[in-house]
Formats: sequence, structure tokens, C-alpha cells
Amino acid sequence: MKNYQYAIIGFGKGGKTLAAKLASEQERVVLFEKDEKMYGGTCINVACIPTKVLVERSKRSFALGGDYHAKNERFKKAMERKDTLTSSLREKNYHKLADNPYIDVVNASASFLSSNLIKAGDEEYEAKTIIVDTGSRPFIPPIKGIDGERVLTSESLLKLTELPKKLLIVGGGYIGLEFASIFLNFGSEVTMLQNEADFLSREDKDLADAIEKDFIARGLKLYKSAKTIEFVSTEDKVTTKAEIDSMETLLDSDYVLVATGRRPNLAGLDIEKSGVELTSRGAIKVDEHNHTNVESIYAVGDVIGELQFTYVSLDDARIVYSSLKGDGSKTRLSRGYIPYSVFIDPPFSRVGLSEADARKEHDVIVKKILLSSVPKAHILENPRGLLKAIIDKKTGEILGAHLYSEESHEIINLIKLAMDHKIPYTDIRDMIFTHPSISEALNDLFA
Repeated sequence: MKNYQYAIIGFGKGGKTLAAKLASEQERVVLFEKDEKMYGGTCINVACIPTKVLVERSKRSFALGGDYHAKNERFKKAMERKDTLTSSLREKNYHKLADNPYIDVVNASASFLSSNLIKAGDEEYEAKTIIVDTGSRPFIPPIKGIDGERVLTSESLLKLTELPKKLLIVGGGYIGLEFASIFLNFGSEVTMLQNEADFLSREDKDLADAIEKDFIARGLKLYKSAKTIEFVSTEDKVTTKAEIDSMETLLDSDYVLVATGRRPNLAGLDIEKSGVELTSRGAIKVDEHNHTNVESIYAVGDVIGELQFTYVSLDDARIVYSSLKGDGSKTRLSRGYIPYSVFIDPPFSRVGLSEADARKEHDVIVKKILLSSVPKAHILENPRGLLKAIIDKKTGEILGAHLYSEESHEIINLIKLAMDHKIPYTDIRDMIFTHPSISEALNDLFA
């Protein structure tokens, strides 16, 4: 049996950050990763980084136009670029830890034998503290024919070598929308089936309506309140049987993307042997310190079953480190507002409350401007979009911001900073911004 101070299961953002930090203090750490193609975690390998390569390359392809052959060649080069970048980042992540004399990276599936004992391969490992960072995996709904070769997840779709002429997406959430935007820009004919009656139901209706209108104008065939019944894959196509407007319909496509969300990945972990309590949705239950009900075990990242962002996993690592090595003052309750971006075209970004939720507890001011009023948007040749801010009328504090615009993913971080530090909207209204920029639109938004 091998003994360590710390054992980390999973090579994701939170786990690798903690491993490096603890090793810098000459603590002995063992890190388990079952898949050599997942060093660095979901974000680097099958999510944020590869998809954003495709986002940027698809925009360039759209600007160039051309026939299917030209678009397909650009798609192939984009996929090659994606593979090159992810491979490079994966290699760097591996060596950053594996080359550290205080860290042992074990390439094997890890499972619990008890609250302090882990089995991986033929070895057993004992650790005083264990951190679980096993991430999430695509949710596969029980639809007949879903195991067909032409029915893909957000991960297997990234292995395509040819641009689909027709792509059908099941699921109208953020993952599905990003891929819809990517493939529309590359030139695919994209159809989306969502079972909800409202498009982007979690977002304010004015923003959702603006985004839906733009997607339709770009060519998306959107069917709401649609029930997917069956997939039938053949050698060169897949037929989707669905119920649309109470009628059974058959839809042909080259491939189907099933984008129905992700779930915490506990497969093969034998978590029940650790004594760790799970939530009703099958995630690891943690307190404000990312501590489980078991004294020796913490959890970070997607496996907690909450916001699935790599930067949240990074913050989870800070919280666990504060608990292990600091005064415990850094908690999930003190992290402030969490912004997010959906990399459609243009991107949509949000932080804080919806208008409806803000009105429940505050007397509010709601400000909106169209992106078409911003000079930089015309320079970028993409003036589509809407900016919206929700302000507390009494205190002047910003309660929420919803930005559907070019570069919104950069600007939203400025607004988060203002919200976390209770900076009144008037400070941003009167701030000097560079020109021409998208961020200077905040002068007008908060005017």
C-alpha cells in the first residue's frame, strides 16, 4: 500500500490546481486520471477550448463564403487546429504535474475502498485527505436508437472529419445553441428540436426573443414543444422520428447531436464505499467549504452538480485550499456573482438577477440599448444585439446585466467587479472608455 497526504481523483481544473499548490508546499500528492486524453479536464479537451476554436474559425468561414467544398476544407482545417491546440495544452498540463517530484500521476481508474483508501489498477493508496474532481459527462436520454453511429454527443461530435450538410440538434440549451451557431456559420443546414415551449426559458424574454429572431434569420429551423421519439441510423444518414405540433414527423440529417445537458460523473467510483452523501440528482453534496459529510473528503467542479464552468472549478480549488491551509474564510458563499457567456454569434453574457427576480425584492430601473447604436459593432460588421441592465433605484447598485453583443464575454467581467464591490451604476456611466470599443456602450446603457 502507498501512502500520501493528499489524493486527487480527476485531472480537471480544480484538481490540478490543488495538486500544484499543495506540491509547492512539499506535500506528497497522488493524482488519478483514467483517460490519457483528459489531462487538464473537460474544458481543455472536449468543451471550452476546442469549441471556441470552432466558434472563431466558423466566423471566418462564414465571411469567406464559397461552395460546400470550400467550406468543408475550412472545417477540416478548423478541426485540425482544434486537435493541435488541445493536444499541446494536454501535454503541458500533464508535465506541469507529472514532472513535479512531489506529485505522482497515476493513469488508472480510481475507486473508493473506504473514506481514506483508494484502489487504482492493482495498487491500493491511502490518503489523509481526498479531493474528488471527476467532472461531468453528457446525459444520454432514453430515446430508441440513440446508440446509432450517427447519433452524437457534444464530445463525439468533435471527432467529425467532414462538415455535415444537415445537422439535427436535440436540445435547446446553451450547448446546443453554441453548436447550432458554429455549424450555421460553417454552412450546414441546422434543425433544432427542443421539448420546452419557450426558447431560452431561463433568460429574460426580451433577450431570448432577440436571440431567437436572429437564429431564425440565420437559417435555424427551430421546433419548440417537440418530442423526440426515435433515431434510425443508416450508412449515410439518420432519420429522426419526432412529434411536432401533435403530428408525427420524420426528419433526415447527416448526423444528430444530442445536447440534453451533462450530469455528474461518478461512474466506477464506488462512491458508496466512501460514505459520501449524494444529492437527489446524483451529485456529491458539499457544504460552503466544498467539504462532504465525510471528514477526509472534499469535492470540486462539475461533480458537485451545480454551475458547470471551469472558472467555478478553479474557485472551488481556492475554497478547498483555504479550508486545508488557510483560515477557511474563502467559501462558496463569499464568491460573489458568477457570470457566464454563451458563445453564439454574437455572444450572450449574463451576471446577476433576471428582471423578474429583481422586481420581487427591489424597486428597479431597467435600461436597454440596441447594439446597432454602438459604432464598434458596425466596424465589426455585426450590429445585432441588445444590452440590458437592472439597477436598484434606491442604492444605484447593479442587480443584473444581460449582454447580447460582440465582446460581451469580456465586458461582463467588468460588471461583475462593479457588482461584487457595490460600485454604483453612475461610476460606469461616467467612466472614460477607449474608443471605438464595445465597452463604451456602457456609458449609454447606464445614462
